[in-house]
Amino acid sequence: MKKVLGIGNALVDILVHIDNDEILNRLGLQKGGMEMIDAQRKREILEVIAEMPQTLATGGSTSNTIHGLARLGANAGYIGKVGNDELGKLFREECNRFGVIPHLINSEEDTGVAITFISPNAERTFATYLGAAATMQPAEVDAQTIGNYDIIHIEGYLIFNHDLILEVCQKAKAQGLMISMDMASYNLIESNLAFVKMLLHDYVDIIFANEEEAKAFTGVENMEALHMLSESCPIAIVKVGKDGSYVKMNGEVTSIAPVDAKRIDTTGAGDIYASGFLYGYINGFNALKSGNLASYLSSRLIEYVGAKLPDEEWTKIKEEGLC
Repeated sequence: MKKVLGIGNALVDILVHIDNDEILNRLGLQKGGMEMIDAQRKREILEVIAEMPQTLATGGSTSNTIHGLARLGANAGYIGKVGNDELGKLFREECNRFGVIPHLINSEEDTGVAITFISPNAERTFATYLGAAATMQPAEVDAQTIGNYDIIHIEGYLIFNHDLILEVCQKAKAQGLMISMDMASYNLIESNLAFVKMLLHDYVDIIFANEEEAKAFTGVENMEALHMLSESCPIAIVKVGKDGSYVKMNGEVTSIAPVDAKRIDTTGAGDIYASGFLYGYINGFNALKSGNLASYLSSRLIEYVGAKLPDEEWTKIKEEGLC
C-alpha cells in the first residue's frame, strides 16, 4: 500500500455550541465566516468563552485528512509546527494514539487554535489563531522525510505562504511523489488565483474542491467546473453538498451519490471525504468505490460534533468491510 504524507497548519480545535447569534455579535464575528486573529484577540475570545462547555481536538484540514487515513488503516504521516505547550503536547499525543506518524516541528510560539462556534443549524463560525503554524519555514521541511512517502496531501490554507507550499511541491516532485491538494477556501482561491493556477498546472495531481471553491477557480459551476479543473490536473473532485460529488479520473466522469444524514456539525466533512477518496486510490479502488467511501465517511461525520469520528464508527466501518 502506498504511503501518504500530509502537511498543513497544525491546530487544536476548540468547539463551542451556541444557541443564538448573541455571542457572535458580542465578539464582532461574522456568522459563517472565518476571521484570522492575533494572540491578543485569541486571549479576549478565550476569556469570553471560558465558562462555556468546550470540546478540544486536534485539527487543521490536512491533519483531519491524515487522521482519517490512519484510522482506515493507511500508512500516514504528518508535518506541522506546534508550540512547546500543553496543546502542542496534545497534538503529538493524538498523532501517536491514532497511528499517525508525527513529523512535528517545535516552535516558541503558542500552538495554533481554531475556535469554532457551532450554531443550531450546524453552521460554523471560525476565529483562527495560527500561532506556531504560521512560522513554518521552507527550510524546516525535510526532503528526506518527504522522500519516504508516495503521495503528499497539502491543504489550501498553506497558500498564505507561497514560498513554503512551492518548495514542498518542488521537493515532492523531485522525488517522484504525487501531490494531492484541497482548495480549502474560496476566498483564498480568489485572492491567490494566478498562484493556484500555476500550482495545479505544474504540480498537483489530485484536486479536491467544493462548489464555491471550484467556481472561484474556474468562473463556472459544478460539471463545467469539474471539466475545467481536470484540464489542470489528472484527477479532479468537486463536492456539491446535498447533491453529492463528481469525480473526473482517466478522462471519465463519475457521479457520487450523497448519503442521507442528520446534520449536526459539518466541521471536517470535506477533510474526511479526502481521507476516503485517497484511501481508495492508494488501494486501487475505481473512482466510484473511492467516491462512495468518501461520501459515506463525510455523511457519518456530520452527525457528530467535531472533525473526528468516534471509535465505534471506525469499528463499524471495518466490520462492514467498507474499507
